[in-house]
Amino acid sequence: MKKYLLGAIAATTALSPIAAMAQTEVQFWHAFTGRLGELVAAQVEEFNASQSDYVVVQSHKGNYSETLNAGIAAFRAQEQPHILMVFEVGTATMMAAGGAIRPVYEVMGESGASFDPDAYIGAVKGYYTTTDGDMLSLPFNSSTPVLWVNRDAMSAAGVDPDTDMSTWEQVGEVLDALKAGGEDCPLVTAWQSWIHLENFSAYHNVPFASQDNGFAGLDTELMLNGPGQVAHLTAMGEWAKDGKFIYTGRRNEGGANFRAGECALFTESSAGYAGISSEAKFDFEVRPLPYWKAVADEPQNTIIGGASLWVMSGHDAEEYKGVGEFMSFLSTSDVQAAWHQNTGYLPITIEAGEATRAAGFYDENPGTDIAVIQMTANQPTANSKGLRLGSFDQIRGIIDEELEAIWAGDKSAQEAMDSAKERGDALLRRFEQANR
Repeated sequence: MKKYLLGAIAATTALSPIAAMAQTEVQFWHAFTGRLGELVAAQVEEFNASQSDYVVVQSHKGNYSETLNAGIAAFRAQEQPHILMVFEVGTATMMAAGGAIRPVYEVMGESGASFDPDAYIGAVKGYYTTTDGDMLSLPFNSSTPVLWVNRDAMSAAGVDPDTDMSTWEQVGEVLDALKAGGEDCPLVTAWQSWIHLENFSAYHNVPFASQDNGFAGLDTELMLNGPGQVAHLTAMGEWAKDGKFIYTGRRNEGGANFRAGECALFTESSAGYAGISSEAKFDFEVRPLPYWKAVADEPQNTIIGGASLWVMSGHDAEEYKGVGEFMSFLSTSDVQAAWHQNTGYLPITIEAGEATRAAGFYDENPGTDIAVIQMTANQPTANSKGLRLGSFDQIRGIIDEELEAIWAGDKSAQEAMDSAKERGDALLRRFEQANR
């Protein structure tokens, strides 16, 4: 068992006892830098100061993909951390890891730490639980996409910043007006597959994949080339051709452009709040993610992004007690409410959301409750519960390539999505064969 020594030798003679106090060390690997990294470090420091039995050591291991790969490599070398942050698309991969992980519900039960699975909001909890409702990993940073608006840029282009942009039809008209008004970057996006395919599908209650988007079995196939998805991507391809949608990269490269005031509209995670609120020198607001009236009469619900905390196997019982205590601490109402308010991530517990509203935070910061409303307004359907697909990190890479072909005008939306399906399905079949 690893120990972190805090005491000191009380005497100098060989016969004198060593007066040392030892804390059990818990290693926590995550993917956060910048403001989010600072907030995670603060949570760890607060936990460490709140008790004397355990010390959590947090380490940044790169972006989401790099952190997952680091955890896999560490397990193979038998040097795995106790807690590993894994983004939501890695859920099926972790579930298939077998002996590499310990389900959170087992760890919490054995540790004796406070844990109530019913305290977590359904739209978040369902993503990380078995069909029997047992929680496999702890929801940590859960977000959903929204529309960020640079009100100053709208006004500068002669467009009323209060214009209704609830639907993509309305957004299309606004983009026309912004371009005509001299705006060089009418629309930019982050996480193009997550927002414009995965969430698009859930929000319009159409399947992204068969077998309930992978929740009902491994023998799933992609369905991202349906008429709704193709129509949306066709419109975006036209906007890209006309200079109304500016493509900046596969992850969140567009965030820097928006925070610098260079773009008028930005589809991004609700967690963009941490950076936008601290860096933007312009009047901004957050709106609901638009939907196509031609595809759905009203929006269903968006799905989460972000990550959860997985407990790795191969450690001692006392260390798992520390893991349980830390996870219980992270789930407390005060910690969750502060995390939600500082970052824009969803409050993972019902109580934290209610405490935030009672404190007047939503009244003082209009729009910060939109993500919660968007996720919880309707009961999730089989199409809008989330995604649980094997090899999905690699499949996203395929989708990104095909989307880039649309933005460049090299492929039609139908051609690109047909190709994404064919290539992605091949990976799904390999994953199915390997995990039978």
